[in-house]
Amino acid sequence: MYSVSNLSVVFTGHFLFDSISFLINPSDRIGLVGDNGSGKTTLLKLIAGEMNPESGEIIIPSDKKIGYLPQEIKFVSQLSVIEETKKAFDELNILAEEIESLNQKLTEREDYTSPEYMKLVDKLSHATEHYHILGGENKEANTEKILKGLGFVQQDFNRPLAEFSGGWRMRVEIAKLLLKKPDILLLDEPVNHLDIESIQWLEDFLKTYPGAVLLVAHDRTFLDTVCSRTIEISKGKVYDYKMSYSKYVIERQERMVSEQSALSNQQKDIQQIERFIERFRYKATKSKQVKSKQKELDRMDKIVVDKIDKSAINFSFQEAPPSGKIVVETKMLNKSFADNNVLKDLDFVALRGEKIAFLGKNGMGKSTLAKIIVKELDYSGELKIGFNVSVGYYAQNQTDMLDPNKTVFETIDDVATGEIRKRIRDILGSFLFSGEDIEKYVKVLSGGEKSRLALAKMLLEPYNLLVLDEPTNHLDLKSKDILKNALLQFTGSIIIVSHDRDFLSGLTTKVIEFRKAETKTILGDVNEFLLKRKMEKLSDLNLNSSESNTNKSKGISQNKLDYQQRKEQEKSKRKIQTQLNRLEVEIDDLETTIAQMDQKLAEPDAHSDISNTQFFKEYENLKKQLQEKMDEWEGVALLLDD
Repeated sequence: MYSVSNLSVVFTGHFLFDSISFLINPSDRIGLVGDNGSGKTTLLKLIAGEMNPESGEIIIPSDKKIGYLPQEIKFVSQLSVIEETKKAFDELNILAEEIESLNQKLTEREDYTSPEYMKLVDKLSHATEHYHILGGENKEANTEKILKGLGFVQQDFNRPLAEFSGGWRMRVEIAKLLLKKPDILLLDEPVNHLDIESIQWLEDFLKTYPGAVLLVAHDRTFLDTVCSRTIEISKGKVYDYKMSYSKYVIERQERMVSEQSALSNQQKDIQQIERFIERFRYKATKSKQVKSKQKELDRMDKIVVDKIDKSAINFSFQEAPPSGKIVVETKMLNKSFADNNVLKDLDFVALRGEKIAFLGKNGMGKSTLAKIIVKELDYSGELKIGFNVSVGYYAQNQTDMLDPNKTVFETIDDVATGEIRKRIRDILGSFLFSGEDIEKYVKVLSGGEKSRLALAKMLLEPYNLLVLDEPTNHLDLKSKDILKNALLQFTGSIIIVSHDRDFLSGLTTKVIEFRKAETKTILGDVNEFLLKRKMEKLSDLNLNSSESNTNKSKGISQNKLDYQQRKEQEKSKRKIQTQLNRLEVEIDDLETTIAQMDQKLAEPDAHSDISNTQFFKEYENLKKQLQEKMDEWEGVALLLDD
């Protein structure tokens, strides 16, 4: 068990943490949540030993190892991917040398019963056991397994790491951390650098990880899948919930309602006692009762209701200017980096008003095509931007493009023109920059604050095509909801690169999947895409199974099936198809209802009913029903395939 006890940190004259305490159990899966700037990253740094608190202590036994993944790592290794990853085995290699040395010493001795000999045997036994726990026998296989799980292919292993982007280099850091098998894993936004398939792999890995996991993530699905405990940081305090994120949202709302009710009742009692004291204070016959009431008042534990910070970015994009029907079109477009052909003979069309998601593994060309569309990369082939199309672009590294030596106000003021200059403070205020915040230098802003500032710059001009590359990185959950709602209301076209399943759900009308210089179009949103990908994998398994069975049963003719058997098969098929159609209608109805509730959650001030506990219970119940119907649909669809 690990302990955080009475921890206090002061930042810019205010308590970031005020005497916070909690325990971490050896197998905990904890999601750390809170608004941008609430101190999540700071808390991880404190536990990792990279910062010291003003007061309090963090107790980690000396024999326990901590593994910490920060949000950003700026370094370039000269080693290959596999060589850099194997640096995780420095401790294992030392152990292996120690084991070899101990074995050598034992073979040279003949005093088999002496205390010194037995000490060497014990030492060897301990070192061998430790080597086994760290996976020494399987380190090659584990390295390959983890690198492939994080999206690398075999051909990447011997490529210099310097050839890869910062996101891929971060994946190597994740791989090194997982291979070291620390007792506590501290992960600060690990999914920012992963595609959907790698996120799903990491979810499965962390669920069975033998140590404790404490992570920061702004991905609801990831939090719900991995974490069974949620710690909220709010106004310098921590609130510990022994449940997943979705359940915590409901429980927090119920706690607030309950506390408010208890506070109201206590206030009534206090007023009643105070009235009695005031009325009979100077009556000698009532002096005993007055003293008794005063003692009762003094002994009373005053209920304090924590005020939940409801601030969140609040904005909407400007009305999209009219444009032609086709906003982007490519024909036979190609793009290569050295010998790596990323896009090959690409024909792509985006129409006015379409909301399109680019999905697929990293390195398959999603960001490359986005950069080509905004004319940041050259290419061969044909690219046409439609009539009167104005493009707003949010790059994956947009925050790196901000001048660190400018203030928040200067960042916007330097690019604003015309009437918009009069609204700079209003725009910054809608992105939670007010008062002294607008005079902060960019270099001292958190990752989330930089993201908000970069988004604010996009409001300075009206666009009818938004090209957004990972816009939710570093945004807190409330801010992501507001951004999603703004995009849902946006009247222009959207091309969005994102791996956030919850954010994309219900947002887009089309998915373009990127696969090895090829693309595939799926109508619908990320849920349809994931369902198709799951079905394709299952179909592959069924195909392999069918081929195997065919080889075993060669020569058995289909003509031997008599008429009655075929008739029964057709009857069963019609029955399954009817069931499938019914489920699809039910799923569609549930998704529509959930999407409507999502919009309410994105605009809490406009919908009073979401403060009702029943709303959140119904919301969770609908999501549970949807998952059950999806699982049922999958099973029925497999029956139909068979």
